[in-house]
Amino acid sequence: MKNRFELAKEVFIDSIDLDDYIELGASQAVYRQLESSIEKPLKMVLVFGKPGTGKSILLNRIANKLRNKKEIYYFDTPATTQQEFFHKIFKILTDKDLPNNAEVNFSSLIEFCKGFRGQREIVIILDEAQMYEAELMEKIRLLSDTRVVKFIVSLHKTENEDLIAKEHFQSRIWEVIELKNATVEELSTYIHKKLLKKNLYEISNYIKDREMKLIHKFTDGNFRESNKLMFTIFEICEYYDMNEPNRLNSSKISKKIIEMAAIKLGYIDA
Repeated sequence: MKNRFELAKEVFIDSIDLDDYIELGASQAVYRQLESSIEKPLKMVLVFGKPGTGKSILLNRIANKLRNKKEIYYFDTPATTQQEFFHKIFKILTDKDLPNNAEVNFSSLIEFCKGFRGQREIVIILDEAQMYEAELMEKIRLLSDTRVVKFIVSLHKTENEDLIAKEHFQSRIWEVIELKNATVEELSTYIHKKLLKKNLYEISNYIKDREMKLIHKFTDGNFRESNKLMFTIFEICEYYDMNEPNRLNSSKISKKIIEMAAIKLGYIDA
């Protein structure tokens, strides 16, 4: 039988599994905004935010929710070449596979795509779009001009560069949706809900408001960093529970353990 802290630790393994999705007020608002954007006659929509703000799981969720109502496709990883990308587009348009060495004539693809105007509206979600080259992004824009294929473009916003300002996005994105880090209250809801979904009520009650503020301070409310920190916190708790249980506080996670986890992850110096 697994140790209670081992079970709690496993809750915070970072993934985009839809079963791990936690609804928050902010995430629900962004979901509704994105759903509304998909319904509008827009050619391109930008979803952006810092890594770890929940873009991929949001896109994965909306693709699955709308699959029965929309012709929607989720490209979770960027194609390694333009040829690979257009092979995927050709497959979507024709339901046929091309030989691996076959080239797609882009002009012919555009004309073929125009033939579906008024008959099909295809939504393609491009995750990690910062990995696509400018030349390919220009071709994606031209595809969106056919009014047959709508693109949801997701990319990272970094500290040093606002990617919206990149040349191939200027004046081409019709709507922008930004995901932000969680507030203390949102992070508290996120962490407690994840534990409660696995019936770990005792562990959930183990995290008090003061300790939650410290967790938020170290992670700035970033979900990915919070998952890493919570995993490490429970890893340390697991060790003490099995080897030196008298050093664990019976009613709450101690500040010392949170700081030990933060040191291990490099958030603070020893």
